[in-house]
Amino acid sequence: MSDTIAERCTAKGLRMTGQRRTIADVLDEATDHPDVEELYARASDRDPNISIATVYRTVKLFEEAGILERVDFGDGRARYEDAERDHHDHLIDLNSGEVIEFCDPEIEALQERIAEKLGYRLKGHRMELYGVPLKKP
Repeated sequence: MSDTIAERCTAKGLRMTGQRRTIADVLDEATDHPDVEELYARASDRDPNISIATVYRTVKLFEEAGILERVDFGDGRARYEDAERDHHDHLIDLNSGEVIEFCDPEIEALQERIAEKLGYRLKGHRMELYGVPLKKP
């Protein structure tokens, strides 16, 4: 992934207003999985004229264009990440809500073998693990 979200939006023919560009920049800089309210807080720090309705509309537009991917970690909040990020899975800490991204070659290979064993070629998958930290002795 070499392009920014704003560049991909432009390439797909989306009109990029200043506020959409601000939201795209906030998304590009996100290292977490923000929901709309978090995106609004970050974007409105840069441009106080951005409304939460604008953020909702922009996120929906980016999602429909295949630029953003919606993820749901079971906490009732739709969160978003760049649809063109490298593949990864998620481990969600049920105590803190922290989302840990990981990629494990053994798990990836196992999923491929399972699909093949069942007569399929895997085209994609999503894995979310939910856990609590192990207590230290």
